[in-house]
Amino acid sequence: MGFFQGVKEFIYGMAAHDMTRYALKTRASMEHLFILITMGDLLGVPILPPYYSLRLLPYVVPQIATWKRRMLRERDLTDALA
Repeated sequence: MGFFQGVKEFIYGMAAHDMTRYALKTRASMEHLFILITMGDLLGVPILPPYYSLRLLPYVVPQIATWKRRMLRERDLTDALA
């Protein structure tokens, strides 16, 4: 690794790393909210008619397992701090 590459990574770490992590966390929250609205009937939260849920199902199938695990896991005070 060259000197300039090291300086570039150092500046990125100082300036943009926190913003990048926040953007990724926000994106994940929005995706989980979208799945909750469209597939909420899997957890017993009927929000949309099943017709629209079935139309969106092929796009959501890869994420359903992780979404259900995230929605149903227990939370405590330390989750709010992270």
